[in-house]
Amino acid sequence: MKLYYPVLFAMAILIGGCQDQKNNKASAHREDEHHGHTHYHAQDSVLNHKLIFPAKVPDRIIANLTVHPESSIAVNWRTNRQIDSGFVQIAVATDGPEFRLEGVRTVKAKTEAVENRNKKRDEPLVKAHYHSAFIDQLQPATTYVYRVGDGGEDDRLWSEWFQVTTASDRAEDDFSFIYFGDAQNEVKSMWSRVVRSSYSMFPKVDFMLHAGDLVNSHDSNLEWGEWFYAGSFIHATIPSIMTPGNHEYRDEVLTPLWRPQFTLPQNGPLDAVKESCYFVDYQNLRVISIDAVSFEDKEQSRKAQAQWLDSVLTVNPGKWSAVFLHFPVLSVAKRRDDDNSALKKALKKVIDKHRVDLVLQGHDHTYARGEVKNLATGVTGADETGTIYAVSVSGPKMYESAKKDWMERRGEYTQLFQIINIKGDTLRYQSFTPTGHIYDAFDLVKKNGKKRLFNKIPEGKPRLKKDFVRE
Repeated sequence: MKLYYPVLFAMAILIGGCQDQKNNKASAHREDEHHGHTHYHAQDSVLNHKLIFPAKVPDRIIANLTVHPESSIAVNWRTNRQIDSGFVQIAVATDGPEFRLEGVRTVKAKTEAVENRNKKRDEPLVKAHYHSAFIDQLQPATTYVYRVGDGGEDDRLWSEWFQVTTASDRAEDDFSFIYFGDAQNEVKSMWSRVVRSSYSMFPKVDFMLHAGDLVNSHDSNLEWGEWFYAGSFIHATIPSIMTPGNHEYRDEVLTPLWRPQFTLPQNGPLDAVKESCYFVDYQNLRVISIDAVSFEDKEQSRKAQAQWLDSVLTVNPGKWSAVFLHFPVLSVAKRRDDDNSALKKALKKVIDKHRVDLVLQGHDHTYARGEVKNLATGVTGADETGTIYAVSVSGPKMYESAKKDWMERRGEYTQLFQIINIKGDTLRYQSFTPTGHIYDAFDLVKKNGKKRLFNKIPEGKPRLKKDFVRE
């Protein structure tokens, strides 16, 4: 009888434990039913929620060029608000993991709380922390590794290590960049193959340039998520510069996501166009972004940008100059000749005065490239090459073009990207389709202040929409 009560007590505990376990399982099952068998019940009704909502782990990581790309770089990324600070760790790249043993530098980022919702598309409210870091004191023409995270010891809260290379400080060294026209629509579905094809063909490219309308709806977290998804690690390894298009604006206001998610130079003429009108000196090229939407819509901005462009071209220390903007100075699409008249009138005068080498544009959802003599100012003669204008499109939205006398190559219904290489006296331009075919090409040779154009247009008739789409 002495063992009777202890045995009963033990059995009671066992039975109670089993009952508790059974109750817990039932409770867990009910919880799973409530969550739809996930732990993200608040997101279950949102398609593509991984593209929209941030997490503790960094996403939307992108590197941008700075005013001095030979000695600095800018990096941006996003997390949820559980991560309240951000850091970059950076070191000179090595052949193995030994860079982690010594020489890793930690840079604290600026962190900004941003919340927005695209109501037009009935997207959910997204609350995020955007982190931006400026990393200086880098060596020219050097490959670095970097990662971004919360600064802690848990590797799960850090990104992978990316490699990025600084510009050379030698003007004569060759370099290349890729120019994209509008991505804009069906970015994940259709633009992804263009940016990925460009990288697979030219993995050693030095930077990428986007001529506006990166997305269709200026504050759509889904669309921006698709843009970052399409470029994925390419955005983090190949520095970018971009100019806004009309789809990055609404009611004359730039998207609230532009400055949090990009860090671009702030050497423009007005606070209103900060990080949208600027220039970068990349070796012997001065590349200049004009905020075409602000230029067209606001008289103060138009006057300020035109005067500023004149000044930065006057003191250009480089051999080459390129202006990029969204609205074309010379229209390409049908029925758009009268568009952007204020921009054309004010801007072409400055371009002619300084004999700008390249003007790279978007907006018209078609392709055209040609030379325009700078005769209005009396600077050039008829036998000299003038400014080369290009309009291109990388996304699937397509318009028809109107043939103009200045065009030397045009095309429709074709997704394209352009690789531009500068080596000494020669600028080489090639336009490629996503399948790797050359659609257009030329060399521009500049010696003793004079330029000569050598067209290398491939054989074959232009691609026109009527050949593919029957009305």
